[in-house]
Amino acid sequence: MTLAVVIFIFLMRLIIAYFADLFGKDLGVELYLKLFFYFSLITIPIALPLAMLLSTLMTYGNLGEYFELTAMKSAGISITRAMLPMFVVAIFISIFAFWFNNVALPWANLKGYSLLYDIKTTKTTLNIKEGIFYTDLPGYSIKVSKKYPDNKTLKSIVIFDHTKNNGDMHVTMADSAQMYSIMNKQYLIFELFNGNDYTEDADKTGAADATDMSTHSFRKSKVIMSLSAFDMHKTEEDQFKHHQMMRGISDLTNDSDSLKKAYKSLRQGFYINSSSYYTYEMKYLAKDSKIGSNLKAQKSNIKLDTTVNKRLKRLTFPTQNVDFALGQANNIYTYNESNQNSLLAKEEDSHRTDLEWHHKFTNAIAVFVMFLIGAPLGGIIKKGGFGLPVVIAIVFFIMMYIMTQQGDKAAKESRLAVQVGAWISNVVLFLFGLYFLKKAKNDSRLFEADVYAVYFTRFKEKFSKTSLGVWISNKLNAKLANT
Repeated sequence: MTLAVVIFIFLMRLIIAYFADLFGKDLGVELYLKLFFYFSLITIPIALPLAMLLSTLMTYGNLGEYFELTAMKSAGISITRAMLPMFVVAIFISIFAFWFNNVALPWANLKGYSLLYDIKTTKTTLNIKEGIFYTDLPGYSIKVSKKYPDNKTLKSIVIFDHTKNNGDMHVTMADSAQMYSIMNKQYLIFELFNGNDYTEDADKTGAADATDMSTHSFRKSKVIMSLSAFDMHKTEEDQFKHHQMMRGISDLTNDSDSLKKAYKSLRQGFYINSSSYYTYEMKYLAKDSKIGSNLKAQKSNIKLDTTVNKRLKRLTFPTQNVDFALGQANNIYTYNESNQNSLLAKEEDSHRTDLEWHHKFTNAIAVFVMFLIGAPLGGIIKKGGFGLPVVIAIVFFIMMYIMTQQGDKAAKESRLAVQVGAWISNVVLFLFGLYFLKKAKNDSRLFEADVYAVYFTRFKEKFSKTSLGVWISNKLNAKLANT
């Protein structure tokens, strides 16, 4: 039940985010149901941990609220023994989540996002407005002065025909018109009344660029336009299948190896290809990965000094060497900048691929981690229903989401190792789970206000006996006496 509620919430988020792109296109209910089905599957990896946390909180909170956990403990059954059946269930759900992330999720991502792209690129339904040129019909610009409530009758219509790509050479004007579609909305008909048709043909044989204008008056005429531009065109799924979200573990492993090889090859090629920008020194740099070490060793090279001195003697203008050096420096700087951008792009792609590989495991482990938090925490707070458990579940879910997003961002920017960025949320929340489990075993009153009131009273009594406490107390008493 909680999984269904969470999936519904995430679907509402999808509808809000893409509302303008999804609706107003007359695509049919079946297509939208298919899209919502795919995105229901896509949201399962993130919805499943939250559903596990919320359901275990409510279950064990109810057991604690109605003293059933207390009855179990009095019968000699520890809370860890009471959690054992759900522990086994959580393990099986985690295994299912791993299979789903590796097999079903890439397929759902491919189908869902390709369908979403097709819907987003489909034009909205024909909507001609008064006094504004409508240009969404390819090859035509249409303007009407008045549009009646039946959405069919038009007043004072102007149609510019651009289908021949020769400018405004063909214009049709009419006093009124009827607009309707035929053949299952494949064609749009404008039935025009009392108008004129103007056609201008340029005379390309004359030197003066003369034109001929032909005018045709009519009492009734028809203009037929194709509505194929408003149809949804199916995009080939092969264009999307190489994205990291559409790949399984084996595919991501191969992609990661290929990206690392490409990165290494590009980096090695940079040093080799840079030799063309250096007249003397680069042959030493290419021999050693420690750039500059061999160059420093050659500073006192007599042969090199002799070669440079001979070149200087041949120059008519000594500044030619400076100009040449500046030009080469600018060239190598530009070459270095472009290669740096390519290396950063390859490195980021590699990190994205590795992160997606790790998330196949982290999203599955997160289900078990959330059980480890929810079950003991429910036994501690002893509250069921959709009240306090929902608030606590949202807090921990936001913590998981923020740590995951920040860890991924830091890993993509090479500020953290990929393994650290991918697993940091699970590790932190796992420690929270162990802490809550320890407190639940000891019957801790972690969320009861009177416990903290007692601690505060004891602290106040101890503080009042210290020298600082006595001094503050005397000051307050003196102030009150003066008042």
